[in-house]
Amino acid sequence: MPELPEVETTKKGISSHVVGKRVNDIIIRERKLRWLIPLNLKKSLKNQYIKKLTRRAKYLLFHTDNGCLIIHLGMSGSLRLVKKDRPHVKHDHVDFIFESKYLLRFHDPRKFGSILWTNKNPNLHRLIAHLGPEPLEDEFNADYLYAKSKNRSVSIKAFIMNSYIVVGVGNIYANEALFLSGINPKCKVNRISRMRYEKLVTSIKTILSKAIDMGGTTLRDFVNSDGVPGYFTNELKVYNYAGKPCPQCKNKIRVIKQNQRSTFYCTSCQT
Repeated sequence: MPELPEVETTKKGISSHVVGKRVNDIIIRERKLRWLIPLNLKKSLKNQYIKKLTRRAKYLLFHTDNGCLIIHLGMSGSLRLVKKDRPHVKHDHVDFIFESKYLLRFHDPRKFGSILWTNKNPNLHRLIAHLGPEPLEDEFNADYLYAKSKNRSVSIKAFIMNSYIVVGVGNIYANEALFLSGINPKCKVNRISRMRYEKLVTSIKTILSKAIDMGGTTLRDFVNSDGVPGYFTNELKVYNYAGKPCPQCKNKIRVIKQNQRSTFYCTSCQT
């Protein structure tokens, strides 16, 4: 599943090819994604210039004078720049055709992605308005996380994966950040000190920044806008390493299920 680093990588990869460019046409082959693609999308977006491209959580926001195109990659989606003469294949659901030799192609085998439109401020959209802060911004800090943990008894892994607390810390990166900070993923949030939250926030920022620098993590479906896989998978310390030796203490990495997601951790290094 594309997480925040993969979406940020996509944004960086396509930005120079779409910002300042006019959308000449939109070809919609399949409207039934997670939500139906709006019937007025072509009318609203055609002949509009993309003024800027931003990201909020895992949503890509294509801003125009007429409104904003909102794209979410879902579980298996990707946006790829391809030449206009490249034939579409199965699961190539939408083409955004620009005034250049390239088009932007939305590919999504599982169809959990979404393509929406709003003529209002996209940050006020019902899917975005109530999300937590961005993990790489100053607003996300130890004081904020410590305050949010008061009077809660959920596990720390579920806590940092809650997009209403902080966006973009998916399962892979939650596992890695908790290992880097030495915190047991089962630990209750109201039993963690502010000092340990300081370390956790630093670890989350470090892990996500490094993943972005390396183009994301390839585990199943993700490739960037040029069809090239990310390489952060080579930096993983615990995720998907059940039974393998911990890189710090050499004890075996353990795997458990939390909220139907696999959790990998070291029982010696993470307390």
